[in-house]
Amino acid sequence: MDINKEIAYKASEADRMIYQYLPAEKGYQKTIFAAMNYSVLAGGKRIRPILMIETFKLFGGSSEALAPFVAAMEMIHTYSLVHDDLPAMDNDEIRRGKPTTHAKFGEAIGVLAGDALLNYAFETALGALTIEPDNKAVHRALLVLARKAGVYGMIGGQVVDVESEKQYGISKNRLDFIYQLKTGALIEAAMMIGAILGGATDEEVDKIEQVASKIGLAFQIQDDVLDVIGDQETLGKAVGSDEKNQKATYVIFEGLDKAKQEVADLTKEAIDILQDLPYENPFLTELLRWMVLRDK
Repeated sequence: MDINKEIAYKASEADRMIYQYLPAEKGYQKTIFAAMNYSVLAGGKRIRPILMIETFKLFGGSSEALAPFVAAMEMIHTYSLVHDDLPAMDNDEIRRGKPTTHAKFGEAIGVLAGDALLNYAFETALGALTIEPDNKAVHRALLVLARKAGVYGMIGGQVVDVESEKQYGISKNRLDFIYQLKTGALIEAAMMIGAILGGATDEEVDKIEQVASKIGLAFQIQDDVLDVIGDQETLGKAVGSDEKNQKATYVIFEGLDKAKQEVADLTKEAIDILQDLPYENPFLTELLRWMVLRDK
């Protein structure tokens, strides 16, 4: 299996679902629509939508309500990046080789574009109720999406991350909390929603959450490792920035070799749980491996 080709193919499948929900750029407020669309279409591998689709397939899903959740997931992920890039946060002007949203449209529109994408994501996801109003799985999926994106999920992790900047003295437990929420929560949401809409049992959804939690943590630890050993040309960004910015990382707490081992252990644990389920999706297994054993 050529994993990179497969990811590109699966991304095109996700894009077909996402594109149908993007707003038309017209009316007095067309600038915000343009900024929203620019942000979503700026690039990316659509990993979270793909995880949702492939977990849905793992359980043999047939619900027509999947597409709005796929689109909503990418909108939420994109809004988080738009806000991360703002001057008050990371102050980045380039993402994926293109001007960030606030660099292209101005800071005020950058703030509003993120706000708009978050609100529009839930408007889109709620549209699943009109597709399958009697499907209780849709209601449950909406609750998962809201919680994992909010103060008990991604936003909660981002808050603690901001408060922990330049604090070498923070505890490893606090770092785990940041990683599990800021990075892991949306990965958990994507896979859990795919499982729920796919018809998984409560026990199976719990197992999928465990898989996603371990992969999310491993994914972020691998980022720490790559910041030390990665190649700047391959990564497409500067290396060594964590040390330069006095940022607490797994490498600082555990050392490089132990951080690498932690990535390998978490990945194995996640895949073992996945393969213990009575279903198979070889691509999903390989995608999880690729996510954490990548070189960029």
